[in-house]
Amino acid sequence: MKKEEDDFGFTLVNENELKEYERQIEKQLIEVQSSAQIKMEGLKKMVMPLLENLMKDEEKTYIYWPNRVEKIKAFIQKIDKYIQDNK
Repeated sequence: MKKEEDDFGFTLVNENELKEYERQIEKQLIEVQSSAQIKMEGLKKMVMPLLENLMKDEEKTYIYWPNRVEKIKAFIQKIDKYIQDNK
């Protein structure tokens, strides 16, 4: 009788089974990469307007930004929600 502690967690496979496993892993990797790319593009679309607006009127030394704390907090919440929704 086989003891549970004698089970080291591996399974023997032949070459065809190994190739099929590799194909499945490669397919999953492509899906994860595609999903990550879509998520990164979404974040970029959120952040780029801020950065582009900050670059406007380069010759001006100061930025007038009333109510910035509230606006920044709202933007942080928007990013947090995006990240939470895209887990």
